[in-house]
Amino acid sequence: MAPITRLLIPALTVALASTAVACSVGSSAPSQPSGSAGSKPNIVLVLTDDLSMNLLQYLPHVQEMARTGTSFANYTVTDSLCCPSRSSLFTGMLPHDTGVFTNGGKDGGYAVFHGRGDDKSTYATSLQQAGYHTAMMGKYLNGYDPKTDAVPPGWNEWDVAGNAYGEFDYDLNENGTLKHYGKNPEDYLVDVMAGKAAQFVSTSAAAHAPFAIELATFAPHGPYTPAPRDADAFPGLTAPRGPAFDALPSAAPPWLASRTPLTDKEKTTIDKDFRKRAQAVQSVDKMIGTVQDALDQAGVRGSTDIVFTSDNGYHMGEYRLTPGKQTAFDTDVHVPLVITGPGVKAGVTVNQPAENIDLRPTFEALAGASTPTQVDGESLVPLLTGTTPQAWRTVGLIEHHGPDFDKADPDKPKKNSGNPSTYEAIRGVTYTYVEYTDGTKEYYDRRTDPQELHNTATQLAPDEAQRLHDTLQAMISCHGATACRR
Repeated sequence: MAPITRLLIPALTVALASTAVACSVGSSAPSQPSGSAGSKPNIVLVLTDDLSMNLLQYLPHVQEMARTGTSFANYTVTDSLCCPSRSSLFTGMLPHDTGVFTNGGKDGGYAVFHGRGDDKSTYATSLQQAGYHTAMMGKYLNGYDPKTDAVPPGWNEWDVAGNAYGEFDYDLNENGTLKHYGKNPEDYLVDVMAGKAAQFVSTSAAAHAPFAIELATFAPHGPYTPAPRDADAFPGLTAPRGPAFDALPSAAPPWLASRTPLTDKEKTTIDKDFRKRAQAVQSVDKMIGTVQDALDQAGVRGSTDIVFTSDNGYHMGEYRLTPGKQTAFDTDVHVPLVITGPGVKAGVTVNQPAENIDLRPTFEALAGASTPTQVDGESLVPLLTGTTPQAWRTVGLIEHHGPDFDKADPDKPKKNSGNPSTYEAIRGVTYTYVEYTDGTKEYYDRRTDPQELHNTATQLAPDEAQRLHDTLQAMISCHGATACRR
């Protein structure tokens, strides 16, 4: 099989190799898309926070999903930052259409999302109108306050926290009622979410209603808090030392060019943090198992699509950067997308570019609901079932506003973790191209340079450089699926 990504760790590649086959979309007879013949499959979305590709080997339930479902080798987020990425997922729109570019202030956060009315048209509102019971559990958007903010449109069940990165001592807005959770082991947020999700599955199945659940964990976001039962897991585990670790790309952009080699102290901290992240995702994997068990007990596992992904990736030592995100490197913008369910091809890897804006129209297609014309993404259902779309985009768009100096932002970059200035980028199957507002450009040919260590922007032929620039400019001004595809 083709590996899920060039950066994918060998352990997972080996684990999947026995059952997966290379995807040549359209090479086999398509399965019937779930939701296309009057059926309405249930949908479970597991959205992790800051989960990088190199953590997949610590998630056996996700590995099993890859064996029984479809993985996307070129899935890109619209920004390697929580709120803009999540806003795109909910609405199916790129940041220049949601207006959400950061986690707070005048160009981001829940206040902008709500103030612009983005929450009035999401996949949740579409599915609820299509007869679904909908549930949102865990993390919503940066700036949402469970004490004062209301339940947004589209949700039948709402169990959402605010600043719960520590997994303990937090408040949940439970359908408009505030409940505090303390510091006991049973208060661990991912476990609380798992229990509530299992109950929601049981109740919805008993009512013979299709349902959709978003389980949006704070894990493994810093401070990387594992469940108490996992606090001693993986003793001695260290962060991967790939070619990009402690290496500076050639012709690095100004925000990165002066970065000095990692110190021994920084490397020690990176190793400790990576170990804690591997520990933290154990609870996420257990939650997936709990939900699958609930689906089995309710007799609806076979009619449920399960989706696993992350809002953005995370670098830990690559490019001489201490732990962080917000860059256009694959460590940050390329994340897992694995989908299982009725009609989904098993053991297949899709190479076509996909983006988080595609999840809303995918869910709507599965539910038999219409997709609003303002949505920039397109349904992945044809790719899931082995058919060839008449046309498909060739790149994913990333739009980032920076640098980030917001002291209230939990994602404010720490010293030496990387704090890029404003940029736009396109990520194709074989390359990444970046333009900064100061005129700096980056181009990485990932066929020959999968670690993105050789910026060859100045070596591009003039016609190729112009084509890339024109494509990027067209993408940052596109509105609607047809225009954004072109």
